Amino acid sequence: PGVRRAAPPGRLLPVREGEFFRGTRERQTGTGPPTPRSVRKTMADQNAAGTPPQKRRRTSSITESDLKKPAYRDDLDYVSLTSHEVGADPVPLNWGEEDPDNRGPVIATSVNLRNRNAIGAHSGSYCVYRALAVASNKLDPSYVPDLTNTDPVHSIGPFPSWSDVRKMAVMDPYGHLTVEAFGTYLRKGYDIRPTIAVTKAHIDLPEFKEAIRAGRIVPDGEILKPTGQSIITKAAIEPVWYLPEVARRFGCSEQDLRLALFRETNMMYPELITRTDMKVFLPPIGGCTIYIWGDPNTIPDENIPLTVRVHDECNGSDVFGSDICTCRPYLTHAMEECVKTAQAGGAGVVIYYRKEGRALGEVTKYLVYNRRKRQEHGDTAKEYFNCTQYVAGVMDTRFQALMPDALHWLGVTKIHKFISMSDMKYDAIVSTGIKIEERVAIPPELVPQDAQVEIVAKVYAGYNGGSSYVVDKEALEATKGRDYGYDIPATDECAPCEPDAAKED
Repeated sequence: PGVRRAAPPGRLLPVREGEFFRGTRERQTGTGPPTPRSVRKTMADQNAAGTPPQKRRRTSSITESDLKKPAYRDDLDYVSLTSHEVGADPVPLNWGEEDPDNRGPVIATSVNLRNRNAIGAHSGSYCVYRALAVASNKLDPSYVPDLTNTDPVHSIGPFPSWSDVRKMAVMDPYGHLTVEAFGTYLRKGYDIRPTIAVTKAHIDLPEFKEAIRAGRIVPDGEILKPTGQSIITKAAIEPVWYLPEVARRFGCSEQDLRLALFRETNMMYPELITRTDMKVFLPPIGGCTIYIWGDPNTIPDENIPLTVRVHDECNGSDVFGSDICTCRPYLTHAMEECVKTAQAGGAGVVIYYRKEGRALGEVTKYLVYNRRKRQEHGDTAKEYFNCTQYVAGVMDTRFQALMPDALHWLGVTKIHKFISMSDMKYDAIVSTGIKIEERVAIPPELVPQDAQVEIVAKVYAGYNGGSSYVVDKEALEATKGRDYGYDIPATDECAPCEPDAAKED
């Protein structure tokens, strides 16, 4: 039975023909949705279109006749509760297999409901907007993407790390090779979505223009233009978790991990409990973006210089220039170092994770800001971490144990210059076998005035400041941030604020 609004208690009303899955019968005929042009296109077509493949396409060991007919959502005229699902026929998924034919594709779309082999939905939290598009009749729920000319602009992998479960558990290493690796499934009619996209871009930063004027970097016309623009390759990555390995990294059982995810998402995903045969989960969180300066092919070569920064999102600083933290200046400094390394024949990599406010969220971060500024003795380095603990109950939920997988996807085995002071990131990376030669702290002259609280607190707590930062207990207790006077009424008699007090923090 289907589910409709205003159903009497204990009773489920049927869905009228075409009401819930509207538009599917008009689109689909025969055995399923039409084969996307991307998989019908021949190599000659691609060459004629000016997009020649970068490497020889692999030959699949399976044929369409080896695969079962996919089950389309048009075959269902009712809403199947995932806690009581019947007729499930998931496509086999053997995580860690080296051959994609043996491993199988990740299927988490609503088109092939019975064939899904992963819990969750594509696009992270943006799947909610897809639902809005369907509800408002803007999107046909049975639509299958046309992947013509969407292939990666640069060939990445495969690498041995792709089949090592301990190095690859929070992203699908074949996520950018959907057409190449799983074309047979696509031709059969399965709806398989890419979870990685690789493209090129020009980055235009005001800091680069200033660096050119100051002589810190010099345009070469290839990596860095005289205009200050830099040429990069970038990859967007959606999270795809292999639950047994994620559980191992956190020192808990898979059952305990599933139960925690089920409870803390307010029971959004009953399959975490009822479908223990499904080991892959697409969590409703942001992923990461990888920015590469130079030739990506040099990244796996330990003899060629590689500069890396792993950066966790900070919208207030990274985008709007808030000076309460070091995020943007440290990020742009790392990008300068990436340009220099690329110009020297190596590569520079910045991995940008969507972990706003130490993965506690921006609302929590702003609450912490208020507490820091309003506490009895003002915003002090001594209470920097405690304020987060009081508001959130925990100081940090970024959990860097999941972070190194993106490096292993690139084939990284050695980092010559690591632009980070974080011991948590350093320890997480080297624990997976990647060597780090040099660690680079943010230059003191780049630390904003109000960010002295942050940098002093972090160095005192164990962040690696090298020879640039030496913090003792006296410095910890003496360092204080800007006083905003939150609770002073705004009247004409009030003393004038500091010139920069109106900046958004």
